[in-house]
Amino acid sequence: MKKLILTFACTFIFFFTQAQFYKSLLPSPEFNDSLTKVVIDFRNNFKKIQGKELTQQVGMEVYQSKISLPGAAHCAIYRYHSKIDTTASWQAIMYNGNDYEEAVKVYKNTCRLVNKSRIKWIDRSTASFTGNMEKPDANVPFANTMLQLNVSDPRYKNFYAEIEMASGGNGWEVHLNLHAKKDDTEE
Repeated sequence: MKKLILTFACTFIFFFTQAQFYKSLLPSPEFNDSLTKVVIDFRNNFKKIQGKELTQQVGMEVYQSKISLPGAAHCAIYRYHSKIDTTASWQAIMYNGNDYEEAVKVYKNTCRLVNKSRIKWIDRSTASFTGNMEKPDANVPFANTMLQLNVSDPRYKNFYAEIEMASGGNGWEVHLNLHAKKDDTEE
């Protein structure tokens, strides 16, 4: 009887720790759902998730995003005054501070979360981002990772999740940008 209880306890502990381990690697349902809403609304140039206008800047309008990612300090939509490209971009500030090690941790975690997210697509299929993370180097004041959405919808042909870590006058920032990137071969 003792062996049976011990075996049951060990099995329970093994599966519980395994479940917790995998749970820590995968994005939360809230992260997945929020990311899905933003990605899907790219089709509408982020109009459905656009909130109130924030301070205007030269050459662009900035709006509060109605959708925020868990862990983000601020989420905004940028509309540029360009005759060539009329698409908007969506940005989440994931970290803003002086601690390089914390910035690296947030940068890597953001890359992992986006890469592991599963986007519930319009036709009920699942889409995801693909690409490789650029490893930060303490001797370089920035790192930039581009992950492309793998869907056949032509509107998303050049759609990327761009995770960037950069040093500025106020320390380090980590951003997640969702936007279309102009294809240099189309010129």
